[in-house]
Amino acid sequence: MSKPRGRELGLRFPGQPGPYNAVTDVEGVLVGSTNIIESSAQIRTGVTAILPRGFDRTMRPVWAGICSLNGNGEMTGSHWIADGGYFFGPICLTNTHSVGIVHHGTTRWMIDHFPSFKAQHAWALPVVAETYDGTLNDINGQHLSEIHVRQAIEGAKSGPVDEGNVGGGTGMVCYEFKGGTGTSSRTVGTHTVAALVQANHGMRDWFTVLGVPVGKYLREDLLYQREMGSIIVILATDAPMMPHQLQRLARRATIGIGLHGTPGGNNSGDIFLAFSTANPFTRDELTSGTHRFEFLGDDMFDAYYMAAVQATEEAVINAMLAAEDMTTVRPEGKICRALNGDKLMKVMNVGR
Repeated sequence: MSKPRGRELGLRFPGQPGPYNAVTDVEGVLVGSTNIIESSAQIRTGVTAILPRGFDRTMRPVWAGICSLNGNGEMTGSHWIADGGYFFGPICLTNTHSVGIVHHGTTRWMIDHFPSFKAQHAWALPVVAETYDGTLNDINGQHLSEIHVRQAIEGAKSGPVDEGNVGGGTGMVCYEFKGGTGTSSRTVGTHTVAALVQANHGMRDWFTVLGVPVGKYLREDLLYQREMGSIIVILATDAPMMPHQLQRLARRATIGIGLHGTPGGNNSGDIFLAFSTANPFTRDELTSGTHRFEFLGDDMFDAYYMAAVQATEEAVINAMLAAEDMTTVRPEGKICRALNGDKLMKVMNVGR
């Protein structure tokens, strides 16, 4: 049985979510995940796959922008996104030492899936991002394989998204609680802005929920003397935006995670990507001719920025509330506790 999400507990997050309160509220976006959990072997890791255009077999650019608050991390494909403003294929999230195999597996899936790779000189620069799960996982064992990547991609679906100890978020820690995968969405007129996070960042002392410094009250089972992790935020929208506008949207994830108290620590890779599913040209159309591109006027963006902030803020809490306790690998034998919803709500009432 799934645990209550933030809104179900009574946390009064601002804004109106979509029907799933998830990144899959953006039409056409699918999410899949694969986990490996073998506690006796200290293996707790996985892959999360986001398919912006589902299983469309025609290569269509996904317009995108990126932002790095603190660059102690990796997101492949980011150089071309910065220059070209788009990418093709899935986004995959995993652990730091598995970026290579996940990139390999995603590339192989693209070669098999898109006819362009057999008919033309198509190239693949998939987006693969990571956070470090070495506190709870035998990260040096590099236990993920190409099969796990394909399972995550091929199992992607619409509807509710699994949260907590799933996919790339399986072995992650957030504010010294168990972290992981979380998601949320907001409606803006006829459009949707949504976030999916892999939350693995923060110190307990910083932890704030809706303005309440809950980390000062919840002091059990502390793990760190300094921050040891990172956060990846993927923002999705169906609103028509140009790449430079999506870069500005991605930057608003900084405010969303900042509402929980993180300053973006030195050891943290805080890397954000925003993409739009609007303007679905084909790859061939990019190579020649002139085209019309629909986009929002700049003065309309405040509501979209606020939606990105709110969805990011809520997604982090949903990740923590959905998580389950795990024992640590480094240092060995401690308990990384999941955030207890009942205890959180008691503190919320005391701390106001």
